[in-house]
Amino acid sequence: MCLAVPGKIINIDNGLMGEVDFGHLRTRASLQLVPEARPGQWVLIHAGFAVQLLDENEAQETLALLRELCEYE
Repeated sequence: MCLAVPGKIINIDNGLMGEVDFGHLRTRASLQLVPEARPGQWVLIHAGFAVQLLDENEAQETLALLRELCEYE
C-alpha cells in the first residue's frame, strides 16, 4: 500500500528541493512536480516527492483521518 502524507513547506532551496514540516519531524522533499509551490503552502508528499498542492482544510482533514487510522493499529 502506498501512502502520501501532508506537510507544510518551510523553505525552498533553488526551486527544486524544500524543507517540509510534518508536525513531528522536518525533512527535505523534491518540489519538481509542483514548481508553483511556495513556503507556507501544504503539499502531499510521497516517496520524497511533493505530488500535489493542498489547501489548509484538505491537509488538516487528511491528517485527522491518518490519526484515526493509527488508533486502529
